[in-house]
Amino acid sequence: MSDPTRALSTSFLQKLHAIVGDAGLVQDEQAKAACDVDWLKKWQGVSSAVVRPANTAEVAAVMRLCHETRTPVVTQGGNTGMSGGATPDDSGAQLILSTTRLKQIREVDPLNNTVTVEAGVLLANVQSAADDVNRYFPLSLGSEGSCTIGGNLATNAGGIAVLRYGNTRDLVLGIEVVLPNGDIWNGLRALRKDNTGYSLRDLFIGSEGTLGVVTAAVLKLFPKPTTRLSAWLGCDDMDALLEVLARMRNDCGDRLVAFEMLTEDALALVLEHVTDVRRPLAGKHPYHALVELADTRDAELGSLLESVLEKAMEDGLVQDAAIGANLAQRQAFWKVREGISQAQVRAGKAIKHDIALPISSLPGFVDRAVDAVKQVKPDARVINFGHMGDGNLHFNVLVPLDTPDAELKSWIHALNRVVHDLVSASNGSISAEHGVGQLRRDELRHYKSETEFGLMMLIKQSLDPNQIMNPGKLI
Repeated sequence: MSDPTRALSTSFLQKLHAIVGDAGLVQDEQAKAACDVDWLKKWQGVSSAVVRPANTAEVAAVMRLCHETRTPVVTQGGNTGMSGGATPDDSGAQLILSTTRLKQIREVDPLNNTVTVEAGVLLANVQSAADDVNRYFPLSLGSEGSCTIGGNLATNAGGIAVLRYGNTRDLVLGIEVVLPNGDIWNGLRALRKDNTGYSLRDLFIGSEGTLGVVTAAVLKLFPKPTTRLSAWLGCDDMDALLEVLARMRNDCGDRLVAFEMLTEDALALVLEHVTDVRRPLAGKHPYHALVELADTRDAELGSLLESVLEKAMEDGLVQDAAIGANLAQRQAFWKVREGISQAQVRAGKAIKHDIALPISSLPGFVDRAVDAVKQVKPDARVINFGHMGDGNLHFNVLVPLDTPDAELKSWIHALNRVVHDLVSASNGSISAEHGVGQLRRDELRHYKSETEFGLMMLIKQSLDPNQIMNPGKLI
């Protein structure tokens, strides 16, 4: 790794400027300040400069220069990550490579159901491009108005529609990547069948900028749903919710798009700290679920949802339910669900666990994890919610806002250990959709087997022998 003076040398900056021009190089401290800190304001770094290439050729030229000078590079898209994966360290030696000028939608092909976009295109703009040709791009996140496709690929983002459509990885057919030495791999194949060797595409998706710079991707499009219905359910326990989920999968098939879970404590937090929301059901229930169905046909979706819920209520699985048949009612439901993150920020400091488990293991895990947390910190407030349909829980522990940082750090270590030990024992994952970044880097090393971690290191060393790609993150 280079030292700060070398990264800031006049000759190095002049060479960068020759590649990207005035619009592509940011050195002013105030101008690059927003890139030096993550959006959660949790990680603060100091970059040597911010370079903003306008096309793939410029990215390649920048990477060749950095490879030759061994200048460390932190690739950054919309800077909306949750794990500090796109924030430089405080050495002043790292260069931020921003993909925000790579914003062309290169091709929309409704017959092949694909769209080819550059890494800096906003997720919301991909959704709009699909909508313009009567197609649907299903990746949906709370940050979709500011996050970029490149960042979504780098972290293998999840979101609310994974149950039906899969993670980002499942929505990608091909990618274009600039390697650490500046070579360009054009893997932009819009094919659903290609058995010509290793799946290099999947190697880079989810690699968090540690293996190369994704500059473009071919994404899958789908038929545009014409009807959507949401329902809010109240249940006594998670076992009941699990049975309702199984029935909905059996009866509704791929029309079931989302099955979101939250506890009464999580709902109460939203009602207390978020404006313009109201309790979806009249009474309190230990567990709640927000369910969404979608179809390309209008007929029978409402009657299907009603029949499934009526049977679940007759069998005592659901104590109360409300169907949001129109857009305003659906939006009201989702505002409650999406308000949890905002409410946590206002209510305290959250020790977050973005975990995934086999769906059948969820009820037993939650009971054990709550008990384990209470043994470590009896006054802990557990805020448990997430994408139950795909096994992804956000099992968070809330501590008071005035908790000193040193005390918070000790609680983070202790609570991570008990929660993640239980996740590992259930053959789960300690990082489901937010990435590893800086937040879970040490935890990853603790839970990966020696063989698996060794394979990851072999790949890293092969592609990035100078160790310049996003150092200190993931691996």
